[in-house]
Amino acid sequence: MVEDKDFSLFIKKIKDKTAIDLSQYKEAQMKRRLTTLRQKYGYNTFAAYWDGLEKDKKLMNEFLDRMTINVSEFWRNPSRWEAMEKKFLPEIVKANPRVKIWSAACSTGEEPYTLSMILAELGAQDKSSILATDLDNIVLQKATQGIYQDRSIREVPRTYMSKYFTKHDEDNVAVINQLKRNITFKQQNLLHDTFDTGFDVIVCRNVMIYFTEEAKHLLYHKFSKALKPGGLLFVGSTEQIFSPAQYDFDSVETFFYRKRA
Repeated sequence: MVEDKDFSLFIKKIKDKTAIDLSQYKEAQMKRRLTTLRQKYGYNTFAAYWDGLEKDKKLMNEFLDRMTINVSEFWRNPSRWEAMEKKFLPEIVKANPRVKIWSAACSTGEEPYTLSMILAELGAQDKSSILATDLDNIVLQKATQGIYQDRSIREVPRTYMSKYFTKHDEDNVAVINQLKRNITFKQQNLLHDTFDTGFDVIVCRNVMIYFTEEAKHLLYHKFSKALKPGGLLFVGSTEQIFSPAQYDFDSVETFFYRKRA
């Protein structure tokens, strides 16, 4: 009970200071992650860890980085991206004079750059905009730089690889500057902030699995409102929506949902 109260009070203080609501994340996963982090620095309680965060900005930044989940790569689940490349984006580009896309929880930028490549191949980069958001400012800085290790690019098709990447140094590649033209990177708290509207596509993959069912329900409603009628939501490979109709969605292909017109 004392331990539960210690963690509950920590959650409240974090929310009051940062507007980040850890109670919306699955408690066991989040508590395990943060317990490991506080013990790394020798704090025996979350109360003591909070005092440390208040005094040390570097410690706070590491906490924020650890709390968010930053695992990403280009063309993650290639068959799903092929559906986006060959089917959905061509349809959307053909039907709209300007295409508005949101890459939510974009991490280090692999997904928005993947979208930008596909749009460039479709000749639609200059008539499109991609909003790329994440809670973590540190990963957004990395995304803006557009420099990646080999493990991030292993699924990139060869034709895209030769056209849209350059060698940065011995161990890293960089996306070409052309891909950055239509992308805006911005910090955003999915659970707290209001969303823009009128999107043709929202990509939010491999982050919902960390949220509670209540938080997921709230977010799917918010995503639905942010999409245009006929707009597309693309989710991760473990994030199937089991009752899409309650959010005004129809399942159009595995992990793709279209907002009803």
